[in-house]
Amino acid sequence: MPTRNTLTLIFSGLIFASFFVFGLLDILDYLIVKAILFSSFTLLAIYIAIILLKDSENKNHLK
Repeated sequence: MPTRNTLTLIFSGLIFASFFVFGLLDILDYLIVKAILFSSFTLLAIYIAIILLKDSENKNHLK
């Protein structure tokens, strides 16, 4: 079972690779491609924020 850090690294790598490949193929200008990539980036940011909030809650409860 992958950890949260591993999942975050995999997802961010996939997003980066997608930006790179779509830029090389010159299809990054299409609205649907932009929407998919930026929504995946937003979901990754939300996921990281949730991880940070849970970690801070766990640290506060341990004290």
